[in-house]
Amino acid sequence: MFTLILMLVVFILGYVAIAMEAPLKVDKAASALFLGVILWVIYIYGLPGVLNLGYSPSWIHFLKSSVLSDFKSKYPNVGLIGQMKYFITSYEVVNHLGTLSQILFFLLGAMTIVETVDQHEGFRVITDRIKTTKKVKLLWILGTITFFLSGVLDNMTTTIVMIALLRKLIDDKKTRWFFASIIVIAANAGGAFTPIGDVTTIMLWIGGQVTALDIMGMVFLPSIVSLIIPLAVVSLYIKGEVKKPPGSENDSGATKGERLILLVMGIGGLIFVPVFKEFTDLPPYMGMLLSLSVIWITTEIIHKKASEEYRRKFTVVGVLKKVDIPTILFYLGILSAVAALESAGHLQIMASYLDKHMHNIYAIDGAIGLLSSIIDNVPLTAAAMGMYPIMTPALVAASADPAFLQHFVQNGAFWELLAFTAGTGGSILIIGSAAGIVAMALEKIDFIWYMKKIAWLALLGFVAGIAVYWLQNEFIFHH
Repeated sequence: MFTLILMLVVFILGYVAIAMEAPLKVDKAASALFLGVILWVIYIYGLPGVLNLGYSPSWIHFLKSSVLSDFKSKYPNVGLIGQMKYFITSYEVVNHLGTLSQILFFLLGAMTIVETVDQHEGFRVITDRIKTTKKVKLLWILGTITFFLSGVLDNMTTTIVMIALLRKLIDDKKTRWFFASIIVIAANAGGAFTPIGDVTTIMLWIGGQVTALDIMGMVFLPSIVSLIIPLAVVSLYIKGEVKKPPGSENDSGATKGERLILLVMGIGGLIFVPVFKEFTDLPPYMGMLLSLSVIWITTEIIHKKASEEYRRKFTVVGVLKKVDIPTILFYLGILSAVAALESAGHLQIMASYLDKHMHNIYAIDGAIGLLSSIIDNVPLTAAAMGMYPIMTPALVAASADPAFLQHFVQNGAFWELLAFTAGTGGSILIIGSAAGIVAMALEKIDFIWYMKKIAWLALLGFVAGIAVYWLQNEFIFHH
């Protein structure tokens, strides 16, 4: 029990270090990587004290598996401690690494594609068409663009693109803060309804909890309501026009034709990924890497006659240097840490607690959503995925509580609502999502200002979205 408690204490301390990144002046990726490794070290040194408690579902499964039988036949003299170490080093770590690698390579491919489009100023094809200066109209236009762009790209990348646009449209700092905050709400809402719009939906999709068409069909309406409600409320009291900043448009050197080609190929390549999975059944990261390779080859061909310096700037070789690798490493560390807690049985204990005290998917998912405003939604989603297995109709039928467990089949209500709550709950505080952290970093948005001006708007949208999903699920689709 001591090791189990120590792992939890270290996890909480690691999380505090990640949350206190600015005052500590230690990058959150460094803290996450340290946490992701040290938890496994503590775990392996305290194995008997953890696994003998019986909380680890993967250890119980391993004891009944043919893998252990094969190991015993090869090494008949190895005792229980040796079997436990084999379970960790050759079974658990390898299994979790397989899942993590799929997510990380997917993200790396997606970020490289978006960075390549941005390097060619492909997004200007969209942003140059916005002419209005009226605040209300501009809010609705930017909110709508952000929502749909986030569904195709991801909420973090979309926020970067839209804030770059804001700087060309709005001069006043506080006005820009307000618009940037609405963009955070829109980006998180838009990312929640597609399989590639948010790291959490990517995880649920890759994990097999949801399918692409189902998540788009069932979460679209709650997501758009979670944006429309804050926009409608803001429209009642915001007045006037924005003042554009002085200065001319920066030009990267790419031609209009190159911008358009890269924008179409970039967005087309990202949309292709779920299509690739549906037709081939291969993991989504392979579709993403295929799209990246085609765009890479295209940029090499387009710029083949240019100077070496120009080629380095615009081809993927040069763009890779600008990709946010610390973010990839942050996800690696935090997901590895959550995997250790899942393997040791912490998530099983948490699942039992939620079942006992709530036993209602709307309450459980709502609690996870509210937690995601304080804690990053990636580990929360990973925790939920570890807490509850994907049920099959046969398992549901044979269980003592089929009415509750039917929500945990593939495309079950629990997973669909989790995609929504984990994605949009992060908007309630500025530190609760990747989009919020990016906006905070780029615009130096004050935490307290956001809490006073924006948190209640995001919370209104969050609650309204859950209500819409409840109506949709209980009275329309009955699933």
